[in-house]
Amino acid sequence: MTSKSKYLFIPLIVIVFSGFFKGDGDIYFQVSKNIDIFGRVYKEAAFNYVDQLNPEEFMVSGINGMLASLDPYTVFMDEKRKGDIDLLTSGKYGGIGVSIGLRNNNITIIDILDGYSAQRQGIRIGDILTMVNNTKVTKENFEEVSSLVKGTPGTEVELTIQRGTDEILKVKLQREEVSVKNLVYGNFVPENSNNVYLKLVGFSRTAGDEMQKILNELKNKKEIKSVVLDLRGNPGGLLEAAVDVCEKFLKKYQLIVSVKGRDSTGSKAYHSREEPAVGNAKVIVLVDSSSASASEIVTAAIQDHDRGVILGTNTFGKGLVQTIVPLSYNTSLKITTAKYFTPSGRCIQKINYSKNNKIFADNNIAGGKSYMTDNNRKVFDAGGIRPDTFVVNNTEINIIEDLQSKGLIFKFATNFTSRQKKEDFVKTSSDVIYNSFLEFLKMQNYSYKSKAEKQISELLSTAEKEKYSRVIINQLEGLEGKIKDLRDIEIKNHKNDIVANLKNEIITRYEGSLGRIRESLNTDKQFNVALDVILNEGIYKHLLTHH
Repeated sequence: MTSKSKYLFIPLIVIVFSGFFKGDGDIYFQVSKNIDIFGRVYKEAAFNYVDQLNPEEFMVSGINGMLASLDPYTVFMDEKRKGDIDLLTSGKYGGIGVSIGLRNNNITIIDILDGYSAQRQGIRIGDILTMVNNTKVTKENFEEVSSLVKGTPGTEVELTIQRGTDEILKVKLQREEVSVKNLVYGNFVPENSNNVYLKLVGFSRTAGDEMQKILNELKNKKEIKSVVLDLRGNPGGLLEAAVDVCEKFLKKYQLIVSVKGRDSTGSKAYHSREEPAVGNAKVIVLVDSSSASASEIVTAAIQDHDRGVILGTNTFGKGLVQTIVPLSYNTSLKITTAKYFTPSGRCIQKINYSKNNKIFADNNIAGGKSYMTDNNRKVFDAGGIRPDTFVVNNTEINIIEDLQSKGLIFKFATNFTSRQKKEDFVKTSSDVIYNSFLEFLKMQNYSYKSKAEKQISELLSTAEKEKYSRVIINQLEGLEGKIKDLRDIEIKNHKNDIVANLKNEIITRYEGSLGRIRESLNTDKQFNVALDVILNEGIYKHLLTHH
């Protein structure tokens, strides 16, 4: 492996193969033999298959099929994905500063970064993208849209935008070097408190520096007595960044993470090299099922050293380490080369990809073992990180998930902000917003089917197929009718949650992602429980010392 290798995901590690275990000669022979077989199969099929094949695509499908038998993180990356590597390793890419998503089967602008060409030239959240240069974009080629928009800084890209029902715009934008922020929010929340809220969404190389900069600025304003570090939805990034972030909280010389490869040459321990930026301030880390890899390294280090309280739901459970190895012709291989272990010695990997897989020589992820934190609290391996206090957020509501998945909250916000200025929105009551939304749902012919209604429908269908008695079928039909009557009641019961989601989406149109974050904290159950724990010295200490 060369010194030019780039290392992704969490840990940054160089595996040097200075030797093999007993039986190296057998491994070399087996690899050589099977490369020859693979090559001959490829040539025979490429030259002699009844229909002409695309040699490059045929080889890629073979490589992908082979790697798919390992784990989902070991992948072949062709030259089209070079920008993805650059973004993951440096946090930068050539683009116009927008995020694009699929909404109501339309390619839609869902976020705009401050200060870049898209914002400067008036692109708005909710704009529908129909063409990039001369290429028509639809949901069928959605995966290609990002690569069409991105490109070398200094070059131009022309977007065709549909705004509303009639307006069609053609906009020429110059691509720039876009730096993606890892720390998207950092401030005192509540404003008059000494509590700092930090929202970290990634772990590229600059994550630690961004956090240090914000903390320095805030410390110059007033004393920091507590920190809520929000890692919810953070999929991870680089090991160096995870270590750097940990150093803002842990004592100097404390172990952060250990990485162990196939043999002893691939093992390394990472310790904090500096004094914590937040001193002895209380710390609460917010996590959920989408907090993964580098997020879990930070969370586990803070938990194992009893440095702060982990609050939320179980994390994703990714304890594997990937390395990016450059190959020929601008291609790369992202390959799992090691596992990482928390300060207490646990591997939090949830899924055992070697189990019942004859490709692997052995199965070395046991799972189910307990370990001890510095305060002798019991923690467990395998299955992600279990929070110290389990709190489910109030956004996991079926009807809201349905409205979100159908893009109706997003679409309503786009329509609403096209008719109202920000100053008018501030004066608008929750009741007016809610009633406007109900009228909007009628115009959209919205229908909602609850989980209970779906289950009753399935049961009724089964009863009819199996020719149950008419009495039972009548009872099921009656129950189905009663559940349908509860639809309107369910919407009313979740009025406050629906309005909160509407306000979050609307404020995003006026103030961008910062406005969304500020607004969402008002009704964020996990964040508000975190504030309660911080204010209650007894509960905070109990959570860090309870065995």
